[in-house]
Amino acid sequence: MTPFVLHCGNPPLPISLTDVPLTAASPVPTNEECEKLFGAVGNAPDPRVIVLGDDSSLAAVLTRLMRTERLHFELAFVPEAVTAAGHIYRLGTGSRAAKVAMTGKATPTPLIRDDAGKAVVGRAVVRGSSGSELEGEAYVDDTQLFSGRAPGVEVVPTPEMPGLKARVTGRRLLLGRRWAVGRAMQLGATAAQLTRDGILGDREVKRSTFYRHDQEWLLVR
Repeated sequence: MTPFVLHCGNPPLPISLTDVPLTAASPVPTNEECEKLFGAVGNAPDPRVIVLGDDSSLAAVLTRLMRTERLHFELAFVPEAVTAAGHIYRLGTGSRAAKVAMTGKATPTPLIRDDAGKAVVGRAVVRGSSGSELEGEAYVDDTQLFSGRAPGVEVVPTPEMPGLKARVTGRRLLLGRRWAVGRAMQLGATAAQLTRDGILGDREVKRSTFYRHDQEWLLVR
């Protein structure tokens, strides 16, 4: 295993990572910053990219690995504080997560993406125009989440197959507490805003699908 750190923004660098080659990047790494790191990796044997940042940092790197067919890179995550992805995959934070990043084993893990080609590592939320209610319908595989109006839909990756779970948000009774598990979540609406790992999309859409990619990613746990 040959480790490389991508330092996204200004989180503290754990002591155990101080001797690992480091590439600085924006809090949400750009394609150019990712390519700079990949260039540093070169032909290193068994490359392991350690992302020091938050869920949006990790999602940006995973998206770039997917788009450039580099999913054979091992990917580790060191968040400074608790995040949705850190919780899902039980990675810890700070020095504890850094220890996992250096000593853990890379495990094939379902990769959840949307139809815009963006990976989701922690949580995606779909709401109506300007944060209003959704009007339309949504399914997880063959299970209907809602038809008509709903406050929103939350989509979360799972560490194991089939890959994701989703539910209607904002309802304390019935649907609001029920997760539907499957391979894909499909939504059709009059207008929808997507927030992926804390990053609001730049345009409204009428249709959106989140689904399991045909390849897994190698998450260090």
